[in-house]
Amino acid sequence: MLKNISLLIIVLIMVISCSKDDDTSDLGNNDDFNRKAMLSNIADNIIIPSYQDLNTKLEVLVSTKDDFITDPNTENLSALRTSWLNAYKSWQFVEMFNIGKAEEISYHFQMNIYPTNDDDIKNNISLGVADLEHPNNNDAVGFPALDYMLYGIENTDSAILNKYTIDPESENYKLYLSDLVVQMKSLTGIILNDWTSSYRDVFINSTSNTATSGFNQFVNDYIYYYEKGLRANKIGIPAGNFSSNPLPNKVEALYNKESSKILALDALNAVQNLFNGKSYNTNSLDSSFSDYLNYLNKSDLVTLINNKLDLAREKINLLDDDFSMQINEDNTKMTNAYDALQTVVVLLKVDMLQAFNISVDYVDADGD
Repeated sequence: MLKNISLLIIVLIMVISCSKDDDTSDLGNNDDFNRKAMLSNIADNIIIPSYQDLNTKLEVLVSTKDDFITDPNTENLSALRTSWLNAYKSWQFVEMFNIGKAEEISYHFQMNIYPTNDDDIKNNISLGVADLEHPNNNDAVGFPALDYMLYGIENTDSAILNKYTIDPESENYKLYLSDLVVQMKSLTGIILNDWTSSYRDVFINSTSNTATSGFNQFVNDYIYYYEKGLRANKIGIPAGNFSSNPLPNKVEALYNKESSKILALDALNAVQNLFNGKSYNTNSLDSSFSDYLNYLNKSDLVTLINNKLDLAREKINLLDDDFSMQINEDNTKMTNAYDALQTVVVLLKVDMLQAFNISVDYVDADGD
């Protein structure tokens, strides 16, 4: 009799245990938060307007490039540099969206792989023709390649202008510069057209909590960008957090020497704005990751994430505009900025994903 009672108790315990496991695994599927409304806000008020602005800035870049090609002088070089930086700043707000057509055509690899490979660029110029969309040229195109073409091919502005005027390969220099800009504008147009013609509806309707759903992949891509694109690439790698020595030549905007901090701050703003559902064109807030966490009674996590992002911004603001100079003169400030960014990784990658009941879908290769 006692044996039967004990067996019954064991069975009941197993049933209760299984029920708890099932409830936990279904948490993300059973909550009533309107994910479609959140994704609609992200698509309509953040992603698409960000791409539209970048596309507009690239149109200006094309125009100033044309003026410079026609007449390579100091005034036109200055205008071209200004439009390059304006477009580069706008790029920081779309770089995290490596989904849909952008992922399909490796858009991000063709827009912002740094440091650029100046040897590949010189070789392409000497050849006079190059397949800029070939993966072998990913480090010889995009914003970093233009950084080199506008600031790095010589040490002075007059010498740079000579490359486009009296140098034996001046026509090839102008051709390569032009091809770089045209490619960037063309690729961006493809992405924007896809979002506005079809992908927007696909995106906002993929709301299920599954490994392959658009929502889960988007959340993972967002965290991946913060961890790798912002924390590691812009700060950690050049500061030497992943190597035995600092690598000052791996900073963003290496040749410009004035914009590393500007670009990093814009990238951080883009991350935080998305988290809070802030419209790209206005200060209005709508459905977002932070709203979802509040719905799940995680308002303390929302506050903590925003506070830590604000602290990271304070640390980045202490840096020199030229990260390469900062690393060479006082790298401790760079590593402090990295540490501040790192505190948010756990909050996003562990706490937020657990709250959303989403698993990490990428491998962390940094060992952190």
